[in-house]
Amino acid sequence: MIKVVKIGGNVVDNPELLREFVKDFAAMPGMKILVHGGGVMASQMQKAMGMTPLMVEGRRVTDEDTLKIVTMVYAGWCNKNITALLQAEGCNAIGLTGADGNAIKAKKRAPVYVESLGTDVDYGYVGDVTEESVNAKFIYSLLEKGIVPVFNAINHDGEGNLLNTNADTIAASVAIAMSNYKYRTPREVCCRCEECTHCSDDGRLTHLVDLIYCFEKDGVLYDKDDDSSVIPSITPEEFTKLKSEGIVADGMIPKLTNSFKAIDKGVRKVIIKHARNVLNDKGTTLKKG
Repeated sequence: MIKVVKIGGNVVDNPELLREFVKDFAAMPGMKILVHGGGVMASQMQKAMGMTPLMVEGRRVTDEDTLKIVTMVYAGWCNKNITALLQAEGCNAIGLTGADGNAIKAKKRAPVYVESLGTDVDYGYVGDVTEESVNAKFIYSLLEKGIVPVFNAINHDGEGNLLNTNADTIAASVAIAMSNYKYRTPREVCCRCEECTHCSDDGRLTHLVDLIYCFEKDGVLYDKDDDSSVIPSITPEEFTKLKSEGIVADGMIPKLTNSFKAIDKGVRKVIIKHARNVLNDKGTTLKKG
């Protein structure tokens, strides 16, 4: 079993909540990967430097100056602070961008049509990743050694350029890649134990993978101002309806889009929950219709 956990910027920016989360994450048994954002802190840094953050449907438009800021925030302070906190809890973590170990490559996004604006948007130095972008072999080599990878939103294109990528997309892509990585030939008899490994179609062993999105809410909410209005489960059809009604909006849209993609491509389960609940099953479960 491999668990891929993503924490959002509002957790990273809250020292007390972050320490609570790190303690629980460190206590999580088995192989695990952490992906973090830092958007709140990046926006604060932009404003402090006289810049206005520009977001389109929950995604940051990244010009050259913005790229420098998000790299300093995500790959610098946020990543190394989290890594240090994990080490203090006895969790042997290593902080990484996608450029480190050629772990994750990204392709610069071409201008795309945004229906809500009725026009094309050039996101600038923004990279898109898929499961094919992920160096699963390298990541698994760390997991085998008991090392916990901690990824941030900065990746590279293989041509010397850094790119800013949505951290939710990174988490989903990593989860899909690890769920399909065939790490060795099977035992003589495979027990098909859902708590450890299972056989892929060609008989080689792959790991079951869970994807967990943690942020400052208890799950996806019917009413964003009512923390008790958690939607316990969502199917793709329900997602379309919730989006059309405006209940699911902004940054939650790419989160749910990536969640359903992950499930369709092999990830066992996706849960969206409060960071304080990382060790239990509370939250919103995403499932096929």
